[in-house]
Amino acid sequence: MIEAKRLACSRGAAALFRDVSFTVSAGEALALRGPNGSGKTTMLRCIAGLTRADAGEVLWKGSSIGTQRAAYHAELVYGGHLAGIKDDFNAEENVRMALQLRAVSRGDAEIQAAIDAAGLARRRSVPARRLSAGQRRRIGLARLALDPALLWLLDEPLTALDDEGQKLFGTILERHLARGGLALVATHQALPGAGAREWRLG
Repeated sequence: MIEAKRLACSRGAAALFRDVSFTVSAGEALALRGPNGSGKTTMLRCIAGLTRADAGEVLWKGSSIGTQRAAYHAELVYGGHLAGIKDDFNAEENVRMALQLRAVSRGDAEIQAAIDAAGLARRRSVPARRLSAGQRRRIGLARLALDPALLWLLDEPLTALDDEGQKLFGTILERHLARGGLALVATHQALPGAGAREWRLG
């Protein structure tokens, strides 16, 4: 469903990657691996349409993302390397805001259940600024569990998560793939539980 065709991108005079092609189909996860500075984040941004590649194109369902930008973005979730949450909002407020920005409607009970499953039941009313880095990441896991987007583009989603948090991410990812979703994940760690293919940069 998502295809990169001969992508190339540079940073100044230095080439990050070139002639990169791959396809990720429904029910699949692809882990982008490589050393720091190899272009994993840039690759994700190219796939998301946030960074223009020097060459090549990205296809979604067989058509260039440039010809269907609004429809394409409606079907994807992009998670950057930062947690992407508001410090003054608590877990429930952050999840609700993220879903509203994507025009996703979930009831109070669904949101509370996702927050509980993410291990934040006792911290649901605490402002995010008072949570640990791993707990802030868990807010993002609760959001992912509730978003129906088909395509996940995630940059280092396992950062700061403990063993249980990584296992939870693996469970959420497996459920996403089982319903026909797909994921492209930049990571320095093996993805838990998903049996992801790997593509190395650098």
